[in-house]
Amino acid sequence: MIGVLIVIIFTALTVIAFWVVSSRDLSSSVIYFMAFGLGSTVLYVLFSAPDVALTEAVIGAGISGVVFLVSLLQTQTKEDT
Repeated sequence: MIGVLIVIIFTALTVIAFWVVSSRDLSSSVIYFMAFGLGSTVLYVLFSAPDVALTEAVIGAGISGVVFLVSLLQTQTKEDT
């Protein structure tokens, strides 16, 4: 049962990774990137690595996603002026 769940999550992560690199809208790409980080967090928990999962959740999906969104907003406001 866990093996099937791991395959499903891994397939979803592959699709999300494709969306990250193929999206033309930068804000959508950043959101997909954050979803990829959360999906990999779930995968690390299923592999019994809670310390790696916590680090991925905080840094991968949290901090870097927020930094990307803030920098994206700042570049959009500078382009408008």
